[in-house]
This record gives sequence, C-alpha cells and structure tokens, in this order.
Amino acid sequence: MLLGVLYRLPLAVARAVLVALRGRLCALCWSLAPLSRPLSLPLPGWRRVSTLSPVSPVGPRWERDDDDEASLTPTSVNYHFTRQCNYKCGFCFHTAKTSFVLPLEEAKMGLAMLKEAGMEKINFSGGEPFLQDRGEFVGKLVQFCKQDLKLPSVSIVSNGSLIRERWFKKYGEYLDILAISCDSFDENVNVLIGRGQGKKNHVENLHKLRQWCREYAVAFKINSVINRFNVEEDMNEQIKALNPVRWKVFQCLLIEGENSGEDALREAERFVISDEEFEQFLDRHKDVSCLVPESNQKMRDSYLILDEYMRFLNCRNGRKEPSKSILDVGVEAAIKFSGFDEMMFLKRGGNSHWTKNGL
Repeated sequence: MLLGVLYRLPLAVARAVLVALRGRLCALCWSLAPLSRPLSLPLPGWRRVSTLSPVSPVGPRWERDDDDEASLTPTSVNYHFTRQCNYKCGFCFHTAKTSFVLPLEEAKMGLAMLKEAGMEKINFSGGEPFLQDRGEFVGKLVQFCKQDLKLPSVSIVSNGSLIRERWFKKYGEYLDILAISCDSFDENVNVLIGRGQGKKNHVENLHKLRQWCREYAVAFKINSVINRFNVEEDMNEQIKALNPVRWKVFQCLLIEGENSGEDALREAERFVISDEEFEQFLDRHKDVSCLVPESNQKMRDSYLILDEYMRFLNCRNGRKEPSKSILDVGVEAAIKFSGFDEMMFLKRGGNSHWTKNGL
C-alpha cells in the first residue's frame, strides 16, 4: 500500500518521504540497541536504570526519559563535505585529516532528512568545496537543495581560486549566496597566511568573482579571519569598494586536534590575537555598514556543523567531538550531541540575510 502511495507522488517528494522514514527507523533501532549490546554513551531521550548483571547478561536496561529537553531544529546547517583544500591557511580549523567524501546520492539523502527535520538554510563548505569534481559535486548539491528540496537559502563558502564563469552559467540560478574568504588586501600577507597559489593574485580574483556574482544575481559575501598578520590592517576602502551584502569578521580560533595540539595538522598558536586586539580591529572598521563581527564564543557555540560523514560536531570543549551520523541514527538523535546554542545563533543574527535580497 505504501509503495502504491509513493508511486503517485513526485520523485523528489517520494524520495524525501523514504529518507524521513529511514531516519526514524534508524533512530528506533538505536533505541532498541541496549537489548542486544552494551552502549558506551547514553541515548538521547533515554536513561540507564540498571547495568550488566547475571539477570540481564545482554547489557544495561534503559527507559524513556520524559524530562528530556525539547528537540533542536536544524534551521541552518553548515555542511563541511570535504576536508581537502588547495590552500594552506595556518589557522585552518577544519584540516585535511581525511580525503573522504560521501557519494552524491547519500549526501542528497542526508540533506533531505535535514529538510524533513526543519532545515531552511544550507551552507556548503570545506576544505575547499570546488575541489571535488571541479565544482560539479557542490553544483549538483546546490541544484538539489534549491530545485528539489526548495530550501529558502543555499550558500557556499570558498576561497574562490577554482571557481570559473562556466560554473555560474550552469548552477548560478540555484545559489543564493557566495562567501569568499579574504583575510588581507596585501598579497604578501596572504602568502604569509597560506592563501598563496603560485602566481595567482587572490585579491584580483576576488574582484572578478564579485563581478560574476552581479551578473548572475548571486549575493556576495566576504569572510575574514583576523589574526596576528592582519590585525593592524585597514580594510575600510577595499571592503566599501567591493560592497558585499555582509562582511563577516572572525576572531582566529583554536580547535584542539585541528589547528592546535599534538595530533593537529596546523599550529595556529602564532596566529592568535587577544580579545582586546580583535575589538580594536572592529573599532577601526565600525563605519563599514555590512560588518558582522564574530568572536570565538559565537563561533564555537552558535553553528550547527556537519562533517564529511554527516556527523554534528560539538566544539564547546575546545575540540570537535562528533555525534553519530544522521544517516545512521536520524537527525533528532544526532543533533542532541551537537552542543548547539540556539539562543546564541539568534543573537548573532544567524537567521538573517539568507536570500538574494539586497543585491
């Protein structure tokens, strides 16, 4: 009977229904898991009422916790689907520890599950998202999210070095916002940071991308990480000339195991600035109307980050602690481990400037 109903639905809707059912089935299997094996972590919404004993040799016994907090809604999600990058930014906090990328159809399945759970905005990031299949992978995901899932907002964060005009011609109509990372308007500083790529000029490329965004009706943003090498720079004139819809200014952030600590691929300690230095930079640029500052606290707690395995990453303890994959346990179960601060998300204006309005 279910198959008969699905047969009459549009393909995209039927797929989303099947995906949602799969997520709920996975979550149910997890809730029954204690009947067959012991678990090292408590399940969201369940509590342990006994441990291993001769009477219960299969594992601990669990029961539903009626006082469990209300489920979080993944309104805005940042999907870092790849860790690979062609730049070597010294402060990068999502480093190339693996080359894993989900198969396209599995990635679409996870995105449909997130839409079913309440996602309205998706941001694709990395690594560098345009490395995978020369931008075709992220292009197909962007098209799927806008055309099939009909999400209000679809965006990408990129270093911009690999984007070509043919990509805009093919996928530009499905993209709401393109954010380009630019930490300095001095090429020597960009090279010191790790944003150098041979003879290519990062700043010149930034202006070319700005023009393409105008031509293909894509909102243009700039992201800058303020660090030891650019904290004294005055960017007022250049930012006003580029006129982005938003200029996000981040304070250099340390994440243990990523850009700090023994098992890290980067040593970002030399890039770190104090809170006072960050405030001085902000004060110097207070007349830039599109400036949106984000301190370390805001960055750590107010983003829902999904890694290449579609696991939510909890950064509250100074390192990235992954949940189970939403493809295995469903969105509702996985998001409980995300450490997401919904109030901080709203406070920093995470639910504004989502579409092409403002071009």
